[in-house]
Amino acid sequence: MTFQSAESYLLGLINENASRRMPNRLERIHAFLGELGNPQEAYPTIHVAGTSGKGSTSTMIAAALQASGKRTGLHTKPHLTTVTERARVDGIAIPEDAFGELIGEMQAAVDRVSFEHGRPTYYETLLALAFLWFARSDVDVAVIEAGVGGRLDGTNVLRPRVSVITNVALDHTDILGETVEEIARDKAGIAKAGIPLVTFVRDASARRAIERACADVGAPFVSVADSVTIEQRRGELYGQSFAAITPEDRYEISLPVLGGFQQENAATAIRTLEQLGADLRPTRAQIETGFARTMIPGRMEFFPSHPGVLFDIAHNPDKAAHLAAALAETFPERRFTFVMAIAESKDAAQVIRPFLPLGGSFVFTTFSTAGRTASRPQRLASIADELGAWGRAISDPVDAFSIARRNADSDSIIVVTGSTFVVAELRAWWMANVQSNSNV
Repeated sequence: MTFQSAESYLLGLINENASRRMPNRLERIHAFLGELGNPQEAYPTIHVAGTSGKGSTSTMIAAALQASGKRTGLHTKPHLTTVTERARVDGIAIPEDAFGELIGEMQAAVDRVSFEHGRPTYYETLLALAFLWFARSDVDVAVIEAGVGGRLDGTNVLRPRVSVITNVALDHTDILGETVEEIARDKAGIAKAGIPLVTFVRDASARRAIERACADVGAPFVSVADSVTIEQRRGELYGQSFAAITPEDRYEISLPVLGGFQQENAATAIRTLEQLGADLRPTRAQIETGFARTMIPGRMEFFPSHPGVLFDIAHNPDKAAHLAAALAETFPERRFTFVMAIAESKDAAQVIRPFLPLGGSFVFTTFSTAGRTASRPQRLASIADELGAWGRAISDPVDAFSIARRNADSDSIIVVTGSTFVVAELRAWWMANVQSNSNV
């Protein structure tokens, strides 16, 4: 199967779903992986869940493991540019020809599983592909980001060396529960007997839910907030430096990504790495080296220009709050124009609200992708108006971006945010049409 054929096949699975009310929610992925020879059991894993920060935390963990000389697989979602990003080995995405070949090879297993359990979903198929690619690539370890929740997420087939819950906030409330405590209980479903669970959760009710789940199954509970001290060094437009002091060591971290919230992700990654056995645990120097090489496209990714441009995926209220705080901290004297699209399933008012104290303006736009529906820009502009902010609606994302840049002062910053899909589209356009031009 060619890569293009594989992509078309996967898009046909977008509307396949596994209801969380169905008892076979995990039986299908178990059966599917069984047909493939259970590739996820061929190497040690680290399982990372959470509302926000799990992609960044996973990337930092993988970077440190790679710096230690371990051949490292990394599965994160959603992808930013190409679906091949969901299966990376030592930072390199699976080649397109190998991607197509594996999807073709998996068809017989799909057919056998479909008869009893229904056809595997888009997400399940890509997850199985990543597991299979890591096994074929002989990785020493793989870092696996969970999808939605934890208890019934397809990644919960793993028996990892360490489990992680970065944080818990309101998101996917239609699926996971309407309170932070309910969501925490779902995410805590990844806890397993004898396996440390590391978390930076601060909310008292969420923390109690996670501690209770750990106690019920016999999983050691490791609180990052209680055990790591951050000493600030400096912040720059290209990164930040700080010290992270744990009960076991002191780390001098130079992180080439912006945002104070990334310090929490780094602390979580460090405590996770400290729980690994001697066969996998990197040294302090290897962790520091790996973190210094960490690149996270689309997460507080800043391009100095006139005006400046920053890309950050902030598609839920928690991510939006973290981004707003990071912008205020990093660019205290700058004005902002937000180019934003938000999925219809999200609470748009709560995503917009954290940016209001920054006093910026908004250009609302849309996106088009299979399986997702964007809120109409006009509706978003109306919501902003009700919140006391000014925004205009421009349906075409590139037009919205171009107009925002044209109307902004030269020392302002254009923040492209909201849905992954609009950030991905405009980042790709920027890299192809503007960033490559030395006269930005």
